[in-house]
Amino acid sequence: MKAGIVVFPGTNRERDMAIALRVVTGREPVMIWHGETDLPDLDLVVLPGGFSYGDYLRCGAMAAHAPIMAPIRRFAEAGGHILGVCNGFQILTEAGLLPGALLRNGALRFLSQDCHLRVERDDTPFTRRWKAGDVFRAPMAHGDGNYIADDATIRELEDSGRIAFRYARPDGRVDESDAQTNPNGSIKAIAGVLSANLRICGMMPHPEDLVDPLMGGEDGKPLFEGLVEALVR
Repeated sequence: MKAGIVVFPGTNRERDMAIALRVVTGREPVMIWHGETDLPDLDLVVLPGGFSYGDYLRCGAMAAHAPIMAPIRRFAEAGGHILGVCNGFQILTEAGLLPGALLRNGALRFLSQDCHLRVERDDTPFTRRWKAGDVFRAPMAHGDGNYIADDATIRELEDSGRIAFRYARPDGRVDESDAQTNPNGSIKAIAGVLSANLRICGMMPHPEDLVDPLMGGEDGKPLFEGLVEALVR
């Protein structure tokens, strides 16, 4: 699987993402600068976490208009696979490649802690190594991870199975109003969503930070292993 990681000014999780991709693919991902106007031949484009352009205006708002986003839109239109994590998720919503928006956390403070995610479906490239209902641990590190969308959009996401992950208790129970298990206050405890063709996934927590026992566990590794299975040529 040939993967590329987009780097914006202020990106700070590209090396973590590179480690995760190298562990599961055995090859080094390509680093793509935000000023590029074309993409190399890739199977997967990743928008990693950080503070693109210093998070001025809104998180991801400036990055959504970077030169690299034009070829990324073309890549998406051609059916390419895209993963956006944390700031990458914010960029995808600001660019209109995923619905909804990420607002300030409900507690109005930056959250740096582990959380648990429940897998909502197991038939996508991003979730195929889990079973629906499985729960895994992932670190979160964000100040603007409160997912919101209008009622019609939420209904459409739920009816079409486009919610990939929800914040949950370790036993899998979801409680939108529980600040301990849904700490940023996301509507319906949504932690990750999918595009209509299931080829774009955005999520706030960081699976790339748990891919090796030396990093504290391998809870996030199945996401990347599933992508390899789905996209290897």
